[in-house]
Amino acid sequence: MNRFILTILIFISSIIIPVQAATPQVLRIHGSNTVGASLAPALIDAWLRQKGYTQITRQKLADEEHRIRAENSDGKVVEVELHAHGSTTAFQDLAAGKTDLGMASRPIKDKEIRELAALGNLSGPSGEYVIALDGLSVIVNPHNPLTTIAKGRLKQIFSGQITHWSQLGIAGGRINVYARDDKSGTYDTFKSLVLDKNNPLTSSAKRYESNAQLSDDVAQDRNGIGFVGLAYVRKAKALAIAEEGATPLKPLPFNVSTEDYALARRLFLYLPEKNRNPLLKEFADFAISSEAQPIVDSVGFVSQAIHDRQFSLPEQAPTEYRTLTHNAKRLSLNIRFRTGDVKLDNKAVRDVQRLAEFVRQSANKGRQIMLFGFSDSHESLPYASYSLSISRADAVADQFVSNHITPFVTRGYGADLAVASNQSEQGQNKNRRVEVWIK
Repeated sequence: MNRFILTILIFISSIIIPVQAATPQVLRIHGSNTVGASLAPALIDAWLRQKGYTQITRQKLADEEHRIRAENSDGKVVEVELHAHGSTTAFQDLAAGKTDLGMASRPIKDKEIRELAALGNLSGPSGEYVIALDGLSVIVNPHNPLTTIAKGRLKQIFSGQITHWSQLGIAGGRINVYARDDKSGTYDTFKSLVLDKNNPLTSSAKRYESNAQLSDDVAQDRNGIGFVGLAYVRKAKALAIAEEGATPLKPLPFNVSTEDYALARRLFLYLPEKNRNPLLKEFADFAISSEAQPIVDSVGFVSQAIHDRQFSLPEQAPTEYRTLTHNAKRLSLNIRFRTGDVKLDNKAVRDVQRLAEFVRQSANKGRQIMLFGFSDSHESLPYASYSLSISRADAVADQFVSNHITPFVTRGYGADLAVASNQSEQGQNKNRRVEVWIK
């Protein structure tokens, strides 16, 4: 009888005690609004679906804060805490243990690398992931007749030295300046590329946490000018930017993908080497994969997928370079290097692999790869600069050979063909490059 009663009690308890829900795995991703507003959610959604999660919901918790919840057929649950308050908060929250993965629309700073050293080397190839490219776009009202502006003029406008459109020969009143807030990587990039310590942002600027709201307000203001990420031009008009010694370029995808555009920038994920959740590395690896790059394009940024196109050389291009590239097409990337070095940067290491995969495609079978190295005019004496440009092209060629691909031509042209001003560190970085052509 006792055994019978015990069996009944066990049966009843199994009915009335609720089944506990699966404990979710929580991933915390904080940082850039540029990355976090649309790109990160799209990448997270695609990654979760690839892993078999079909029940995916997104809940807004506060301004620029969301929770993405996903469940698969086995009842496993993943929750992603997504906070997009600016690139600086990525590194602040990593330091405070408030996030597991950082989003940034600017590179990590030396000071931040030192402060986060306990998490590993965040500037190394296993810590820094370039997930997309962006052209920081200077925008005006669609009816503004301005189409091109020099970087020097931008500095004068955004620092308040030029205050009326009439000073630029344009009818209109006082210039209204729009800018992102201090925590924004977009603002940090603009500050480093356009402004300086002696020419800070004017105190009259209207500040925004959101790219989209800034763009919409400029589009409604005939006297407005501002800057946003490429994906957020929306109804405003983007200007071509002229840099000293280089051709004015618009923030078009090809100009951004080669990083020749004056205000091109990279978008990053920063993954701590220590105490990392394996799922975070899975997501970071997915974000740079060929499967993810079409998503980058779909939300308005520029992917790292390689394609070729006809390209017009400037008149000052070296004669041999012009001859070799006749009837050839330029590929949509430049291989870039560290200052005074032939060592590839983190993006370039992965770009070489992308190039190898591109060349192996059946459509490219039998086509010839050409590598042209360049340096900046401040790296060394002219002959050494020329030698360094050759060494860079050879370094890329060596990487190709290790992937069983032999370049047809490898040349170096020193500092002969700048794509940016050599008067700034950012411009020098752009000029240190190897261009890739195919015929």
